[in-house]
Amino acid sequence: MEDVFSIGHSLIHRLDPRVRLIVAVVFSVVVALSNRFSALILALLFSVVLVLLAGLPLKKVFYRLAAINGFIILFWIFIPFSFQGRVLFSLGTLTASKEGVLYSAVITLKSNSIAIALMSLMMTMPVFTMGRAMRYLYVPRKIVYLFLFTFRYVHSIQREYWRQLNAIKIRGFRPGTNFHTYKTYAYLVGMLLVKSHDRAERVRSAMLCRGFKGRFYDLREFNLRSSDVFIFILMLMSVTLIVLLQWTRIIY
Repeated sequence: MEDVFSIGHSLIHRLDPRVRLIVAVVFSVVVALSNRFSALILALLFSVVLVLLAGLPLKKVFYRLAAINGFIILFWIFIPFSFQGRVLFSLGTLTASKEGVLYSAVITLKSNSIAIALMSLMMTMPVFTMGRAMRYLYVPRKIVYLFLFTFRYVHSIQREYWRQLNAIKIRGFRPGTNFHTYKTYAYLVGMLLVKSHDRAERVRSAMLCRGFKGRFYDLREFNLRSSDVFIFILMLMSVTLIVLLQWTRIIY
């Protein structure tokens, strides 16, 4: 939730936010629907090029990818041994199928390609700039405002959670596998929902007092330059090449 990647002066940072948003959505959908290795490898290369063009600190990129791949490891543990197909190798009574290993590899390529691309295109702009770009692309206003308010106040909810958690720890609470622990956490979540609702009502009242009528007004306009159009066309051509590799036999 931190805007650590949004500060910079790289080619991607200077690119029009609307262009980045469109490319990110189209690329993510195409990659999510792909399953041929030639298309997925090209998608991963495209994502890596975007990271290099954005000039993102690789250490922080790898740190975020480690969190994603830590979850993907579970697929590598279970899918090869539960997927039907030709036996690739055995571990005692467990047999791993070739199709299961390939399926896990497809999931890994998809996840990393989309994650890297989103870090390069979406996280290089401030969240509120992303919201403005969504409105310019005719995303429903309520969805945009819900997204912006969620980002704005999720930190407050997190602080409230830690405050309540520290309060029950000071009172001697030690979590365990018992009914008392489950009931305590249920109370914690319930109070968090109540506090969140109260804060939402206060924020709404404060906005109405300031004349809010369901719309935010932008003081700055986006400026689509010819260089933005050129880069946008190049990116769409790259995505089109992925589509050709996936759904046609024009390119092998």
